[in-house]
Amino acid sequence: MTESVLNLLIIDDDDVTAESVARSLKRIGAKYRIVEAKDGLEALDILCGKSDRRIAKPYVILLDLNMPRMNGFEFLGALRADERVRESVVFVLTTSEAYTDRVRAYDEYIAGYMLKSSVGPQFATLARLLSEYSQAVTLPE
Repeated sequence: MTESVLNLLIIDDDDVTAESVARSLKRIGAKYRIVEAKDGLEALDILCGKSDRRIAKPYVILLDLNMPRMNGFEFLGALRADERVRESVVFVLTTSEAYTDRVRAYDEYIAGYMLKSSVGPQFATLARLLSEYSQAVTLPE
């Protein structure tokens, strides 16, 4: 069986997040492609073909909540309202431990809510989760 490639759209204004995720995926031997967006507006442009950058389907989105221009909640609202991309699989990866943020994110049908401080050294737990998730489920195309 051929191992599939994990296509990840990382929406975060902190470059360290994408670098850490990439290093962790590489460390566990996962095959991956990462596309980065600094905020929700840039991410929507990528997803809707309005950018020169593209992400291949199927993909998984890692979303930070606190970003400039369009934050994570605004992005989730726009994403779920757009029938072209509404079924996108989104994991929130944030520093916010607020119960209200967690509930609000799940109300937008996210697949999981993860704290950056809890996903293991150098995001090792996150990398294993994403790799196993992408191999165990059939993602929308």
